[in-house]
Amino acid sequence: MTKGNHTLRFISLAALLLMGAVWSLASAQQEQSVGGYPYADLLATPQWLRQQADDDDLVIVDVRTDEHFDGRVIPGAVRMPWAAFRYNNTAANEGSLFVGVARAQEILGQHGIGRTHTIVLYDSVARDGGATASYLFWVLDILGHENKRVLEGGIDAWASAGYELDSKPRQLSPILYQAPMAEIRGREIIDGDDVYRNLGDPHYQIIDVRSPAEYKGEKGTRDLQGNGLKLGHIPTAVNINYTANWRDSETKHIKPYGALQELYRGLDTSKDIIVYCNSGRRSSSSYFVLRLMGIDNVTTYEPSWKQWGNPANFDPVETTENQLVGDTLPGTGSARTATTSTTRSQSSGQTETSDGNAPKGGYVSCGG
Repeated sequence: MTKGNHTLRFISLAALLLMGAVWSLASAQQEQSVGGYPYADLLATPQWLRQQADDDDLVIVDVRTDEHFDGRVIPGAVRMPWAAFRYNNTAANEGSLFVGVARAQEILGQHGIGRTHTIVLYDSVARDGGATASYLFWVLDILGHENKRVLEGGIDAWASAGYELDSKPRQLSPILYQAPMAEIRGREIIDGDDVYRNLGDPHYQIIDVRSPAEYKGEKGTRDLQGNGLKLGHIPTAVNINYTANWRDSETKHIKPYGALQELYRGLDTSKDIIVYCNSGRRSSSSYFVLRLMGIDNVTTYEPSWKQWGNPANFDPVETTENQLVGDTLPGTGSARTATTSTTRSQSSGQTETSDGNAPKGGYVSCGG
């Protein structure tokens, strides 16, 4: 082989290595460009998803219900409505509860989804900001399913990127989905008794992700029978509306990491964090955002206000506004004084309710 051929071969090899390095760097930058999140690999961009078209281990899942399905799917997507993972407990007059670990695995297997699949979840972000895709993310987290992502912007972002849509969902043959018991995160499934036992425990922080009006008791909701639930929020809970995680109300894309750190300034990530809403849907969205921020010790109180606010349950409620205090940004080290602060009466030092009364301990009526 001549010297010229050796040189040409060397140049070709160097070019291939350079192309590989550039591709790897571009892929890494693409994930970080999603928002710079510590767990950026939990979020998929339409561009990333399109690049995975030939990945046999990838399953795209459209979680929209029939009510909100418009007949179009991302090519290759399996339809698995998120509502299949919920049921109404009519005996307890509580609606929209998680079906449980065993039934969840059955549903996944019936849709041809296995333990080793990489699952990309999407819904219509234009409707609810991704809260239903994040609910299934929470379910998969409970099952300890490692490879999963939520599509940033959902099907709306896919279409806006100019990518094609299909009218025929993918049909996969049923298989066995089985999560090893050791990998199931049972601590993620909590009820009102668990929350009640930890009220006032300095190692826990509670975030109410409902609207400010719901949090302050200015707007109520109803149970399965149409009866009004109690007004207010769980004692000590701070209010960070799940919509505050969005960059804007139009695209409903998640804020970049730095903006989220500011939003959750004072949150002590060394403590266990409980998020809740009215039925577990909105709180799953905030759960996903906190996981995206690299926070592992977060739990969704999935029965949420439909259980806690039920007058038949003698759980205490509060109408005062609590706030996170402290300067520490989540992800930048241990919080110094990240605790909740309650508005107090300057004259008595007791907690005031919205009507000016000062109930013992800051709690108002338990209902009943």
